Amino acid sequence: MTDLAKIPVTVVTGFLGAGKTTLIRHLLRNPGGRRLAVLVNEFGTVGVDGDILRGCADENCPEDAILELANGCICCTVADEFIPTMERLLALPNRPDHILIETSGLALPKPLLKAFDWPAIRSRVTVDGVIALADAEAVADGRFAPLPAEAATPTEHETPLSEVFEDQMACADLILLSKADLAGAAGLMAARAAIAAELPRPVPMLPVTEGNIDPAVLLGLGAAAEADLAQRPSHHDAEDGHEHNDFATVVVELPELASPEPLLAAIERLAREQNILRVKGHIAIAGKPMRLLVQAVGPRVRSQYDRPWGAQPRASQLVVIAEIGDVDEAAIRATLGG
Repeated sequence: MTDLAKIPVTVVTGFLGAGKTTLIRHLLRNPGGRRLAVLVNEFGTVGVDGDILRGCADENCPEDAILELANGCICCTVADEFIPTMERLLALPNRPDHILIETSGLALPKPLLKAFDWPAIRSRVTVDGVIALADAEAVADGRFAPLPAEAATPTEHETPLSEVFEDQMACADLILLSKADLAGAAGLMAARAAIAAELPRPVPMLPVTEGNIDPAVLLGLGAAAEADLAQRPSHHDAEDGHEHNDFATVVVELPELASPEPLLAAIERLAREQNILRVKGHIAIAGKPMRLLVQAVGPRVRSQYDRPWGAQPRASQLVVIAEIGDVDEAAIRATLGG
């Protein structure tokens, strides 16, 4: 096949809770005439994001074109999982016009880009662009990397959290400052400055709310990012492999609840008292035929009824993610009631 026949792939990266799934859901609903396929990666055994995206399946992106890799970061499972899964997408009866890859919030995009040079796929796909989402409100608050004025020495940045965040931003062709409505003008300005201070090269940044952006801005960049790795430095360039031993997950199973309010308050308290980074999952509420989707980034907790349980068991599960030193499983379960 010629380069012109290669299927373009957009890699959507960004830290936990930055809005990757929301963005991809927007693209699925606004494909611009393209037949799309999606590969979504989860850190942990429970696939919340893939389930959300399958709810958007239609003739432009049927359910068999939405595949999921769970229980590991895509940057660490290239040979065993990523390549075979890509081959499944490429073998779909209706060849996709564009493939979207949502990395886990803890994945490093650069090892993934290297995989596009593997013989099994390099003549068939190209990385059209790497889109990195940054939670503007969280960045402005200094939760991922210190603000420039606060960074007295380079070592202040060398934490597992900030290294992952910086690697994701450094690999991007376009950075979307998500949660722009929550950050406000001052927060957006602070986030831009904090991210720009860490970038190895200028990268365009655009504000976005609820993933609402013209797909033409994101798809069709023609970056061929797999051939431009030298311009995308990583903290882990000198390493043979990459592990995520700095982070851990706890899956909490809960009974059906009479109302969601006590649980939502407990999740906020968990973030403030135990430094939890991310909580997500579905909860069964008594008398409600629909699932309650719960999404929390730090102490910011959001919930909504997303779709009916239907024939699916009314099983309540939450995935809790934090740096490993902050994971006290007994305390997490006690706080959440699981």
